[in-house]
Amino acid sequence: MFEFVRKHTKVMMFLMFLMIIPAFVLVGVDGFKSIRAGGDAVATVGSHSITQGEWDAAHKSEADRLRATVPNMDAKMIDSPEARYVTLERLVRERVLLEAVQDSRLSTSDARLARELQQSPTIASLRRPDGTIDIERYRQLAANQGLTTDGFEARVRGQLSQRQVEAGLLSTGFSPATLAEVSLNAFYERREVQLSRFNPSDYAAKVNPGEAEIETYYQANSALFQAPETANIEYVVLDLDTVKKSIVLNEQDVKTYYEQNVSRLSGKEERRASHILINAPKDMPVDDRKKARDRAITLMEQVRKTPDNFADVARRSSQDAGSAVNGGDLDYFGRGAMVKPFEDAAFALRKGDISDVIESDFGFHVIKVTDIKAPKQRSFEELLPLIETDLKTQQAQRKFAETAEAFTNGVYEQSDSLKPVAERLKLEVKTASDLQRHTIPGSKGVLANPKFLAAIFSPDSLEKKRNTEAIEVAVNQLAAARITLYAAARTRPLTEVASSVKNRLVAAQSAEMAKKEAVEKLANWKTTPPINLPASVVVTREGAQIVPAQVLDAVLLADASILPAWVGIDMGPQGYTVARINKVMTRNAPVSATVEQERKQYAQWVANAEYQAYYKMLTERFKVQIKKPRPTGTALALQGMSE
Repeated sequence: MFEFVRKHTKVMMFLMFLMIIPAFVLVGVDGFKSIRAGGDAVATVGSHSITQGEWDAAHKSEADRLRATVPNMDAKMIDSPEARYVTLERLVRERVLLEAVQDSRLSTSDARLARELQQSPTIASLRRPDGTIDIERYRQLAANQGLTTDGFEARVRGQLSQRQVEAGLLSTGFSPATLAEVSLNAFYERREVQLSRFNPSDYAAKVNPGEAEIETYYQANSALFQAPETANIEYVVLDLDTVKKSIVLNEQDVKTYYEQNVSRLSGKEERRASHILINAPKDMPVDDRKKARDRAITLMEQVRKTPDNFADVARRSSQDAGSAVNGGDLDYFGRGAMVKPFEDAAFALRKGDISDVIESDFGFHVIKVTDIKAPKQRSFEELLPLIETDLKTQQAQRKFAETAEAFTNGVYEQSDSLKPVAERLKLEVKTASDLQRHTIPGSKGVLANPKFLAAIFSPDSLEKKRNTEAIEVAVNQLAAARITLYAAARTRPLTEVASSVKNRLVAAQSAEMAKKEAVEKLANWKTTPPINLPASVVVTREGAQIVPAQVLDAVLLADASILPAWVGIDMGPQGYTVARINKVMTRNAPVSATVEQERKQYAQWVANAEYQAYYKMLTERFKVQIKKPRPTGTALALQGMSE
């Protein structure tokens, strides 16, 4: 079947075209989106259902974002049931807030949306040198998220409206100073304790498991001793540099390019200027700004009458402390070095000219151009290497799309080998061994690209050893690979991991022995206090911690109404700690400089608690139901990243 499709590609494309067009007419684009996002409901918010398809799509998007942000993150962690559940909870939260927005009839104006987009660093990166937005890159930004530009803006508008719901509580939370002081004093309470540590390492010498015990432990914990799946691959990469190598330049094109660009290529023109500045920041009152402008106009008229006195006037009157002492001299500068209004004026003047009053974010300037340094025109021979590089880059960029299409078709049509497309396009067939499904720390280039790795370990690639499709791994860079040798994940035989199994078993039994002795001693010490406990230490949540976090929490949360109080802390593989609480003390008086900061932090805690309570109320109002059970385990690290 698949071989027939490969041999009759054009016929199949024509038939698919005939089928797809009527489907779009009947269903429409939105219809296809709803089909794609279909499936059983995994959660409901009011009358709205969140489907399995929506959940899958949202988690794929979140996983792609995490892989791009943290390339070395373990793929198993990203795709774990706990991480997927975090994504589902986020979808539910967003839907609950959307219902609250609609219920409260909140909306975001066009002006607010425009201001948000203007302030976005992502949008700022799309600006051209003249400040306008590159519309094509803007469309691409939206397309990367599966949206049109209208859809992207609708999403941002929705997020802004949702923020209004959250901000109503988070930005208005407050706490009276007295209440904050009482709560913070309790939170930062100090306790004097004596800590007895029972470390597993102290019991390791007493543990000597036999072969039967090692075998039993190995069988019960075989998942701990797995070798990951690996693959040896061949791969080819098509990038702009490869296409450049195939470019042969026409001699006349090179000469024409020189004639048209010699001024630009010879270097940038520089100007030397002096200025007189009257400070007038944007937030200055209108009347004061008018006075500052009038002062600048007076100085401009004065120096235009006696241009030779410009430096003296600048020393006396300019409010730019850095240049005033030098008579306003700013030395030589090229384009891009000054704020735009200043630059435009300076490069429009002739040598010796004095400008009108120029307004910038700093205030009002009067500018005098004192010198112009035009670059020396360079010869054709001097510029030839640079011209060839420029022309090859330009022609390679134009040719890349055509070559990329040939590359894409080649790796698909001759799917059993990469050599034909490599020979046709003069590419090097590279190899890599012991490649894993997730990015290995230290990996670079295409082999560190999660999308490329996912294609290599796809079912079609694994089972049939066919070429992957052409994967875009970077701008103007495509790659394809095929597996030459695959080893599935396997449990290593006991003979191979016997030492590791024994070490783990010894550690586990040592921890159990430490815990057993600690529990026994804790019970005895409560009735017969020992006389040889370690020296007392004072623990508190303030400052650097001298004890592990779980010990600190257990000690500070323990009931200390009757002293001494005893508490046991199971630290798992790290052993067991017994704590005797001898004294409860008030916190150290806070430094006056931090009091206000602490109160603000406490107010934020209160506001967050109020918001969580409000969100819980919303889930009850809108009858939220998550139909998938929460998986065991936690994904707190991923949850923090997703938010």
